[in-house]
Amino acid sequence: MYLDALSFLEDERDGWRAFEALDELTDAELAPQLESVHGWSGRDLMAHLVAWQEVALDVARELAVNDTSPIKAAADADWDARGDEINEEIRLRWLALPMDEVRNRFRTVPGELRGYLTVVPETRWIKSAEFERFFLDETIDHYESHRDDLAAVLASVGRA
Repeated sequence: MYLDALSFLEDERDGWRAFEALDELTDAELAPQLESVHGWSGRDLMAHLVAWQEVALDVARELAVNDTSPIKAAADADWDARGDEINEEIRLRWLALPMDEVRNRFRTVPGELRGYLTVVPETRWIKSAEFERFFLDETIDHYESHRDDLAAVLASVGRA
């Protein structure tokens, strides 16, 4: 549990930093699907992480002006109903995007999310068990759960 937003934001930034290595890979290096990464490519990993950050960003936008988030409620209900099916939909939807768009979102969404979280009153997220857990799930804990995937993608192209 975090006592203040700044500590959370610093940990989130530190956790995300390792994944920025994906943006240094060429399009060709990001393309191969790897069995060790759920059959995903590096591009798929980028898409997966950023798509969930976008959900968190939408929730942060709502919490900046309201005490509740209909987007979070809908996302939770959808996850409860369909689970990992959503991740496959994300993968397919992002495959239809030009790589420049994938890279642009990868570069901008994390910072935009951090920016929005600085204007959300702490009582609405960091001091709310429900919303603190949500933002942890979509950022810090999510990054940690995909750290081995990142390592596999980087190892596949000879980068440690």
